[in-house]
Amino acid sequence: MTLLQLSSNDLLADRRADYAEMLFGSGEHAAAAELMLGALEIAPKWAMGWFRLGEMQEAAGALDAAAEAWRMSLKLEPADRPGAALKLQLIGAAPASESPPSAFVETLFDQYADKFDHALVETLHYRVPELLTAAIAATGRTHFDHAIDLGCGTGLMGVKLRSAAKRLDGYDISAEMLRKARDKGVYDRLEKADLQELEFAGEAADLVTAADVFMYLGGLDRVFASVMKMLAPGGLFAFSVERFAGEGAFELQASRRYAHSEAYVHGLIAAAGLRLVSLERAVIRQDRREPVEGLIVVTERAA
Repeated sequence: MTLLQLSSNDLLADRRADYAEMLFGSGEHAAAAELMLGALEIAPKWAMGWFRLGEMQEAAGALDAAAEAWRMSLKLEPADRPGAALKLQLIGAAPASESPPSAFVETLFDQYADKFDHALVETLHYRVPELLTAAIAATGRTHFDHAIDLGCGTGLMGVKLRSAAKRLDGYDISAEMLRKARDKGVYDRLEKADLQELEFAGEAADLVTAADVFMYLGGLDRVFASVMKMLAPGGLFAFSVERFAGEGAFELQASRRYAHSEAYVHGLIAAAGLRLVSLERAVIRQDRREPVEGLIVVTERAA
């Protein structure tokens, strides 16, 4: 995946964009947006510039103008690596979608890979690997012949699973995250895959995990169907979600992550024919210094 074009490739346009960022950082959002628009008059085909203009206009309260900027970003970048479609949904300028653009998720994590571990563990106090590991151990099962770590990222969950798994495979959409995971040396096999489109045809696993993954997928019917293809009879499926306390199945949040309700999770488990082993609420990380509540879930496929 090619990284986002953070420069317009025009020196004058970049200089104006830099000044716009300085104004934005000082709280002068409307002035920043005006200057950014001037940069885009020089470099009108800069998709990331249009996306950033939309963010500045949003902060200035000009939502109609922000929507137009994000639509221009989408026109120039149909794959939508910046995630303009999600921003349009959040301001009510586009219908809700059940999943984010795959290119957005891939680009997000490709760019985040080098600082991922430090940011998540040290800054955001990320706890899902520890919480999931404890929930799995509480079942009394301590050894698995084959474990699959979905959305393995840099391997934070894999490190926890390694001692309990004879064979450990990881799947992730981001090549850069997989590179970092490979450096940890805990996986027997790593594969680049979009979990929204995964067609599994390998050896069945007696443990499948998805740690802090589903908030980037939205609707989970397809991924649950994939899990049922990879999970052996008697196998465990352990996962986490951000908890949605409102009405409905799930919701796109301002963070551009999805939160899922307990009722939706229960429905998915029942529809898949899984047995609920445990479901616990827990603080899974911090976000802007506020605790994020999640659900830590362990299920079992009938033997």
